[in-house]
Amino acid sequence: MTYDERLQNVSVLGAAGKMGSGILLLTAVEMADLSLKPENKGRTYSLNAIDVSSAGLAGLMRYLKAQVMKIAEKKTVLLRELYKERKDLIENEDIINEYIFEVLNIVRPGTKIEATYDSNIIFEAIIENKDLKIKLFKQIDDNNPNKPWFFTNTSSVPIHLLDEGANLNGRVLGFHFYNPPAIQRLVELITTGNTSTEMIEFANAYAKNLKKIIVPSNDKAGFIGNGHFMRDALHGINEAENLSKDMPFVEALYMINKVSQDYLVRPMGIFQLIDYVGIDVVTFIMGVMNPHLPNEDLHNALLDNMIEMEVKGGQNSNGSQKDGFLKYERGKPVAIFNPDTKEYIYISGFQAKCDEKLGALPQSWKPWKVVNFSRGKKDAMLEAYFNELAEMDTLGAELAINYNAESNEIGALLVSSGVANSADDVNTVMLTGFYHAYGPINDYLK
Repeated sequence: MTYDERLQNVSVLGAAGKMGSGILLLTAVEMADLSLKPENKGRTYSLNAIDVSSAGLAGLMRYLKAQVMKIAEKKTVLLRELYKERKDLIENEDIINEYIFEVLNIVRPGTKIEATYDSNIIFEAIIENKDLKIKLFKQIDDNNPNKPWFFTNTSSVPIHLLDEGANLNGRVLGFHFYNPPAIQRLVELITTGNTSTEMIEFANAYAKNLKKIIVPSNDKAGFIGNGHFMRDALHGINEAENLSKDMPFVEALYMINKVSQDYLVRPMGIFQLIDYVGIDVVTFIMGVMNPHLPNEDLHNALLDNMIEMEVKGGQNSNGSQKDGFLKYERGKPVAIFNPDTKEYIYISGFQAKCDEKLGALPQSWKPWKVVNFSRGKKDAMLEAYFNELAEMDTLGAELAINYNAESNEIGALLVSSGVANSADDVNTVMLTGFYHAYGPINDYLK
C-alpha cells in the first residue's frame, strides 16, 4: 500500500482534545492535499474524528474551520496551481472557501468507535491510561480486517506494553507530538524491535510532509521529553522545599521559579511549566514512569497534596491558564499558593525581599526571548552570561549553577540509560519541544 493509499481512511481517537484536535487538523490538511493531486482523482479520503464528547466535536469543527482558513490564506499560490482546472474559481476568496470545504468534507465526526473498523491508520490521543489504550486498540484490531497501524501520542507509556497487550505484532509505534501539535515542530518517534521498516518509513514521510522534526527515542517509559522534564520538575520542587526550611514556602517557590526561568534563561519557570502541563498530569506521568525505574522514585507528596486540594493547573477550554502553584491574571503569575493556609499570597508583597536574597543578575543577562531569537549571537551571549554567573557569590548564582548541573546530569542519564541515542537528541528535544535556549547537556558553568 502506497503512502497516498494508506491515508485514504484514517481515524483519530480523542479528536476533540487538546492534542487530538491538532493531530486531526494536520492530518486533514495532508489528506486534502493528497486528494487534490491529479493522480488521486477519484479516490475518496475519509478522516474519522472520534471522541466521547459530542459537544467537544461540535467545538472541534469550529476550530478546524478557523485554522484551515488561516492555512489556506498562507498558501493561495499553491492552491491556485491545484485548482487551475477549475474555471469557476477566480478570486482568492473563492479558492480559499473551496479549500476549506475540501478539508472539512474529509472529516467525519462521531462518538462511535465502530467508525475506525475500516481505517488503515489509527492516531490515538486519549488520556495516559495504558489499560484503556490496550482495550481500544484490541477492540479496533479485532474488528478491522485491514490490520491497521496504530500511532499513539503517549508521552510516557512504553510502546512494547501496548503492542503486547493488544497483540498487535509490531503494528504500533509512538508518535509523540508536542503541544500544540499544529505549531510545535517536534515529534518523538518511539519504535520497538518489533516495528516494521515499512511503518517507520511511513512515519518519517508523514512527519516530513507535516514539516516536523523527528527525534528517535528508545522505548523507555517517559522517553526523552518527559524523561527530562519529570526529573527536572522534581528537582525544582525539592529545591523549593529545602529553601522553605528557612523561609515561608511561597517565598521559596517564587525564588526557585525565578532561578529556573531568569537565571537559567528559560521561557518559563519550572512551577509555571508544571502548571501549564497540569499538576495532575505531571503526577500521573510520574506514576506511569515510576514502576519502570527501579533505582528512582519519581514522586513528591506536595504534588499529591495539591491534587487533594483540587489545585491542578492546566488550561481552560479557551487556552487560558488555570491557577496551580501560581495564580494567573491576564496570563501572568501574580500570586503563589500556600498549601498550609490554602490561599494565594500575592507576589508583590514579598518579591523585593526575595530578589534581594537572590542577588542581582549578571550585567550580561538578557531575557530568554532576546537570547533565543538572536541568530548567530546566541552561543556567544550564553557563554558570556554563564561565565559571569560562575564568578558571582550570590544565592541566585549558587542555585542556578546547581540547577544547571542537575539538568546536565539528567540529560546524561537519558543517554547512559539508553533512552536517547545521543546528547544531540536530548538537546534537540529540549530546544525544540520545550523552547529552551540551550540543551541540558552543555559545557556552561564547568
